[in-house]
Parts: sequence; C-alpha cells; structure tokens
Amino acid sequence: MQEQILANATAGESTALSQPRPRSARFLRRLIRRPLALIGAVIVLLFLLTAVFGPMLAPHNPDYLDYSAVLAHPSASYPFGTDDTGRDILSRIIAGARISLTVGLVAVGTAMIIGTLVGLFAGYLGGWVDQVIMRLADVLLAFPDILLAIVIIAILGPGLVNVMIAVGVSAIPVYVRTVRAAVLSVREQEFVEAARALGASSWRIMWSHILRNVTAPIIVLATLGVGLSILTAAGLSFLGLGAQPPTPEWGDMLNEAQTYLQQAWWMAVFPGAAIMLVVIGLNLLGDGLRDLLDPTIN
Repeated sequence: MQEQILANATAGESTALSQPRPRSARFLRRLIRRPLALIGAVIVLLFLLTAVFGPMLAPHNPDYLDYSAVLAHPSASYPFGTDDTGRDILSRIIAGARISLTVGLVAVGTAMIIGTLVGLFAGYLGGWVDQVIMRLADVLLAFPDILLAIVIIAILGPGLVNVMIAVGVSAIPVYVRTVRAAVLSVREQEFVEAARALGASSWRIMWSHILRNVTAPIIVLATLGVGLSILTAAGLSFLGLGAQPPTPEWGDMLNEAQTYLQQAWWMAVFPGAAIMLVVIGLNLLGDGLRDLLDPTIN
C-alpha cells in the first residue's frame, strides 16, 4: 500500500514538473532577455507611478507662486529651479506626468477602439464597405497628424479635452489600416473556414475567431501610439492650442520657457527631458512587445 502511494506521489511530481510554465512566466523570461525592452518598461513604470502618486511625491504645490524665488537656479529647495512666477519646476513636472499620460492613454484608447472596430468590419466584410472606409482613411492619412489635430482644435477650440479628441481622431486611420491588413490575412486561415463551415455567424467569427488573433499588432501599435500622442499633445500645448495656463502640462511649460532660454535654461531642459524620456521608454517597450508577441521569434 505504501509503495502504491509513493508511486502515485512520484507520478504526480513528474507530471507537475512536465507541465508548461504559465504564460506570464515565459513572457517575463523573454522580456528579461531583451534589455532595451526592459529599460523601456522600467521607464514607463516609473512615470506611471509618478502619475499615480504625484501629489505625495511633489515637494511643493505646483501652482504656488513664490515671488521671493523667481527664476531661482536649481538648488536643494528647488532641485529643478523655478519659473518666472516662482513655481517649482519639479513639482509641475510631477503634476504634468498625470496630465500627459492621461492625454496619451485616452487619445490612444479612443483611436484604438474606433479604429479596431472599423478596420475589423472593413477587412472582414470587404466589397463596397471596405472601399468606402479605406478611401476615407486615405483622405485622413493625406494630412500629417499634427496638422489634422490643429484643424480639429480650430473647430472645437483650445483645451485639454479637445486635445484628447483631436489627437485620438487623427490616429484612427492608422489603426484602421493596421487592423484591416491583419484581418485580411487571418480571415483566409483554415480555422476561420472551419467555423464558417460549422455554421458560425459572421459576428461570432469576427469577435471570437478573428479579433483575438489580431490583438498583437494592436497592442504594439497602441504602446507606440501613446508616446506619439504625448508628443503631439505637447506640441499643441506649445502652440497654445492645448492645455491652458496655469495647468502644469509639459508642452505648455516649454511654451512659457521659450522667453527665458538664456536666463533660465532649466525651465526648458527639464520638461523637455521628461517628454523625451517617456517617449523613449514607450518606444523601447513597444519594440520589445513587437518581438515578444511575434510567434516566429523565440
């Protein structure tokens, strides 16, 4: 009896050892093997934590006007210096992380949802639906993203919410074309033909079989798109079309700094470095995800 119990336990251990590792463990192992992607993930995580816990991290109130420290050099009291009204640059950059990341995530989320749905319909249905959708996408793609966003802002008016709308709308055609191309290749696969032969409806095929197999390029595009959206939103704010003072948005901070480049270099350098770092981090993470989600790469 004891021998049988021991044999069963040994068999159980060997079965447990032979089971494949969870997907999350394999994903992390592959991520660690790509140092640039790991660096990008760390940078993005740091900015996300800054955005979430910003009020607790900021050494000063980002809107407090200290007229006794106007254009103060970086020091122990003000590590990144102050601006032309005595506001702490570090505190405003920390507060701006939440604004910039929110703009990027909302804009990309809007573009991803609308673009994915439209591209899915265009790729699967084909025919005149595909032709109409793709011609409209071509018209929008004929305009540079920033120019199209400026046109939308000119119609809606300046403001942070309108920036999210403008940046999101300008990014929709890219998602439409990407998803459509992926759907065109997936819809001819054997498992889709088998589902069709078994009598599955078009809706079920699109949602249950095709969409789940085109998520990888969508995730990669969205990761890269957040960085581009942050950069576009900062450019609009720099032109005075985005966040309005005294909102601590990085692009608006650069706009305020251009008058004092020779007197107070820190007003432009530190907000510009924040934009550069978050965009680089998102690009590195996006490139790493592209390799990790590619089934042809081990």
